[in-house]
Amino acid sequence: MVLFSATRLSKTFHDDPLFTDVSFGMEEGERVGIIGRNGVGKTTLLRIIAGLETPDEGKIAINGNAEIEYLEQLPAFHTSLRVLDAVMDGKSEMRALLDRHAELCSLLARDEEESLQHELDDVTSRIEHANGWMLEAEARIILQKLGVPLFDADVQQLSGGQRKRVALARALLRDPDLLILDEPTNHLDADSVQWLQDRLQQSNKALLLITHDRYFLDAVVHRIVEMEQQQLISFPGNYEDYLERKEEMIASREAEADRNRGRLRQELAWLQRGAPARRTKQKSRVDWIREIQAAPRPVVIKDVEIEIGNSFLGSKVIEAVNISKSIGGTLLFERFTHRSVAGDRIGIIGPNGCGKSTLLNVLAGDLPPDTGSVKIGSSVNIGYFRQENEGFDASKSVIATLREIAEYIDTGIGRDRYLSASDMLKRFHFPHKKQGSLVGTLSGGERRRLALLMVLMNNPNVLFLDEPTNDFDIQTLNALEEYLQHFNGFLVVVSHDRMFLDRTVNVMYSFDGEGRIKEYPGNYSAYLERKELETGTAGNGGSLTAGQAQEEKDDRKRRKKEQEERKEQDGKRNPKKLTWKEEREYERLESEIAALEKEKEALTAAMHEDASDYTALAETGSRIQDIDAHIGTLSERWFELAARLEE
Repeated sequence: MVLFSATRLSKTFHDDPLFTDVSFGMEEGERVGIIGRNGVGKTTLLRIIAGLETPDEGKIAINGNAEIEYLEQLPAFHTSLRVLDAVMDGKSEMRALLDRHAELCSLLARDEEESLQHELDDVTSRIEHANGWMLEAEARIILQKLGVPLFDADVQQLSGGQRKRVALARALLRDPDLLILDEPTNHLDADSVQWLQDRLQQSNKALLLITHDRYFLDAVVHRIVEMEQQQLISFPGNYEDYLERKEEMIASREAEADRNRGRLRQELAWLQRGAPARRTKQKSRVDWIREIQAAPRPVVIKDVEIEIGNSFLGSKVIEAVNISKSIGGTLLFERFTHRSVAGDRIGIIGPNGCGKSTLLNVLAGDLPPDTGSVKIGSSVNIGYFRQENEGFDASKSVIATLREIAEYIDTGIGRDRYLSASDMLKRFHFPHKKQGSLVGTLSGGERRRLALLMVLMNNPNVLFLDEPTNDFDIQTLNALEEYLQHFNGFLVVVSHDRMFLDRTVNVMYSFDGEGRIKEYPGNYSAYLERKELETGTAGNGGSLTAGQAQEEKDDRKRRKKEQEERKEQDGKRNPKKLTWKEEREYERLESEIAALEKEKEALTAAMHEDASDYTALAETGSRIQDIDAHIGTLSERWFELAARLEE
């Protein structure tokens, strides 16, 4: 059965074409994932298919016998309803039967009219046939799995993330012929994402979704549709299959372009030599050359470039000792201690509402702990990328918004070391035309990308990322992951994106929901393996098998041996303890490096304030180079002393 068929659709937004003359359709049971960069029109296409928007051109035919449910990115509830009622309304016909059954039972308690009894028998039969008695129980289970235990709360009083989860629960309970989901994993914790993934894998109904979660995409879809250059390109298979086929396609395009260029050079050389006796063939070749020259060149889509220098970070970063925090009488965490050092890369996970964002706010110094203390080092420059894009003025242009942070930034690398705000916007795929656009016209993903750029342009050496993957396209995620691989400072990530955690962190902190935060070495996959050993979730009835117990024992021995070997190697490299004189040198170096960093920032700012005196600019540039060299020398000595001091 064909569910819908879209023919030759075109759509323009703010004078920018999103897609042109595209056709797309789905049959029952198909599972399709739509991918593409932010702003290419993915959500607009879903809204057209769902009947909430109309195309500028083309038509869409919907199967009238098919039930279709659409989950928006930011769903709204326009009436006051209990959470449980809002979800059960997904099965409105069954809900009406259950309400009528209750009403009939009440009427028959007062009047044993035969017609009422007949109707009650009919309603009861219809409910039993559709297994309707389990409707409320199923709604409660889905809500709990999605992290919404507030069954009696007013849905309009919930946060945006909670409303999204309620709307998702409603869509899942309805179980339509076609489920259309726009970023369904946003606002879910990792456990809820895994549960949703398992449920969709087990369903035989059709699915059309947009998601940035690459593990999720790989697991639940059978076809990838990429939106690129105003067109749709279909790839059979899951996300892994798409990556392989896309690589082959790019290689084929490059080879074809090389062949065309080679042939074009040969033909041009032939024309220059001349062949007056072969006018007919010459004319055909001339026509071919003109055709090739007139053909549009393939657009090269580059990944977002994130190249920003790392500023100096001393030995004292963030020291949290025995901290606790409660909000509204609910204990979030207690007696938590962490001493961070440069190079730490921490991922934080836990149920929604457990206190992950609160912990970040406490560590950043934005929120005081109830007990304990948090000390932040003098050289620390925190870049905090929050869940919500706060502080944007919708009436300002993109370029003006970024210039409020900095006119220029020193990347510390390469020939184009000093980049303007416009240069950085181009690297983040904001072309010159887009830079003059008002922030209010940007898509959600584009605003998030601008917010990330504003954080990184402050050149932080400590990064707090709170759900950084929400609303980003896959290309931006890949670029951010690559940047973080070269980030030398202290990194803390709160995320439900399992692939992002696998690729960016080396230690996991897990909230248990009872005020405890437990540390697990390794990335997210290593955390899952450890949890399986702890809880016996690998099919062993809740306890470790003999083999698992031995594996755990061997693992502890291996880690202990590795630690001893590292200590032995460090001892060989740094056999001497610091003398009193070297300890004073260590302290002096840290303050000297910080002072040089400040002088360099002041000189760089002065260069951009007055660019008319070329002699002064040359002298300032020379001084900045001297400072860089001096910082490098001092830093090398500081790292040597720091390693010996730690030992």
